[in-house]
Amino acid sequence: MYVSVVLFTADLRLHDHPPLRAALDGGRQVVPLFVRDRGTDGFAAPNRLAFLADCLRDLDAGLRARGGRLVVRSGDIVEEVCAVAAEADADEVHMAADASGYARLRERRLRRALEAGGRRLHVHENVTTAVAPGTVTPASSDHFAVFTPYFRQWSGQPPRDVLRAPRAIGVPPGVGSEELPSRAASAGVSPGLAEGGETAGRKRLAAWLRSGAAGYADRHDDLAGDATSRLSPHLHFGTLSPVELVRRARRAGGPGAEAFVRQIAWRDFHRQVLAARPGAAGADYRTRHDRWRSERTARDDIEAWREGRTGYPVVDAGMRQLRHEGWMHNRARLLTASFLAKTLYVDWRVGARHFLELLVDGDLANNQLNWQWVAGTGTDTRPNRVLNPVTQARRHDPDGVYVRRWVPELADIPGGAVHEPWKLTEADRARTGAYPDPVVGLADGLARFRRARGRD
Repeated sequence: MYVSVVLFTADLRLHDHPPLRAALDGGRQVVPLFVRDRGTDGFAAPNRLAFLADCLRDLDAGLRARGGRLVVRSGDIVEEVCAVAAEADADEVHMAADASGYARLRERRLRRALEAGGRRLHVHENVTTAVAPGTVTPASSDHFAVFTPYFRQWSGQPPRDVLRAPRAIGVPPGVGSEELPSRAASAGVSPGLAEGGETAGRKRLAAWLRSGAAGYADRHDDLAGDATSRLSPHLHFGTLSPVELVRRARRAGGPGAEAFVRQIAWRDFHRQVLAARPGAAGADYRTRHDRWRSERTARDDIEAWREGRTGYPVVDAGMRQLRHEGWMHNRARLLTASFLAKTLYVDWRVGARHFLELLVDGDLANNQLNWQWVAGTGTDTRPNRVLNPVTQARRHDPDGVYVRRWVPELADIPGGAVHEPWKLTEADRARTGAYPDPVVGLADGLARFRRARGRD
């Protein structure tokens, strides 16, 4: 009996899993393996560790229902994969491709180590993306730097077929495993963190396609309506397949589904940028020669931003949602990021780091490159735009429902007046308790930013 190892990384599912289906070809036995890679310890965060624990337990349950089980190891990923392959006498390893510089280095190291032992590594594309990085490129470059032409070519790529989950999985005996991690073992988890795992992800997807997708085009920026899919954590951990999401959304049809597919394309866009320019995870993609305020100089402003006490209610609401849920509405992400990078003129890396400490969907490509887009150092064709938090709040939370949900100090302030508490009467202002005054005037922040960018 031939044996394969399937290395699960950011693809913690059984449905539409090309590496698993290829590993099972010819009636092979399979060792489903997840390695808690010490090389990614710096990227670990309580919310993601808790969600990951849910995902691994659900994956193990799905495997056991099919006659298999999940093998979990900890350590250097190359050493652990090679050890498991030797224990199982496996002749090949299957895994999904990924876009980051670390993932590509991991793949090269693993291939060399396996080949030295007479084993093969098979890396499968279109597992964590709908269209793999490098599939579509402009004539003059190795990647697209502007989304619209990328999206045109991306849309012309027919997605591969969606694969069913296997009915039976045979695992060879004798391969030891650590205990599965538990959500309860992670300290500092956001109290409102969603449930992880493929089962939860597929339930959320089905419910959203049934009742949310049709209105997505009109309502995805509605802060109070909370009308986004909330599927980003499942995409990050791979409990849902982006290929399946694209196919099912297109099958549903309509403007909402089309708008959702466009968001999947944005996710792939950032991956093809990062694959081509791995340094963009920490360095400006397009430098504006910014002279950011230092973390020491801006310490009080940064702390107010992190705590949701800037005095701008929509910004504070977003930051408090982030801390409570480990997730934030996409429009709020744009507003809070613009406020830090442009109104407070603080280095985008400070904000990106804070987001990665809390976001359950903290994804290197999406997080870093979206922060760069907002800061004007990335792929945005309008790098000096500044989002006015009051104007944006009036547009996307006109009645103040989102703000009052997350900023209870302002719960008694009716309607849109909640967005400018500094304009309230003295009596009404007293009802807001300890809610702070704005850390900076919007005109002052804009003037500082324009001077720094040489735009005044």
